[in-house]
Amino acid sequence: MASNKTSSGPGRLLIAIYAIFALAATARSLYQLATKFNDAPLAYSLSALSALVYIVATISLARGLTKLATYALIFELIGVLVIGTLSIVLPAEFRHATVWSLYGAGYACVPLLLPIWGLWWLRKAKRA
Repeated sequence: MASNKTSSGPGRLLIAIYAIFALAATARSLYQLATKFNDAPLAYSLSALSALVYIVATISLARGLTKLATYALIFELIGVLVIGTLSIVLPAEFRHATVWSLYGAGYACVPLLLPIWGLWWLRKAKRA
């Protein structure tokens, strides 16, 4: 069984925020895919991808699966940076926002800050 140092102290808050984002992004993406997919297939598929990443991050952090959590958080950070940049450089392609558009500006940039905090916490927990 993996060590569960990641879910103690501030890690509990981190997991709770990831769980909220997992639920919100999943609900949003399911609604978008079911009702509006033809309007913006790229944006709504990316929303579904972000929901999946939040689910994986939540579960892996909660269970102390640090390697999987690290991969999920790195993927999330790269996704936020790439999609955030593309949504600025190619605004016509991102008329319909995703969770990661404009570096998560629609969510007070939490999608940008969350993986940074998570990676820092994983590193700290590993050292403990």
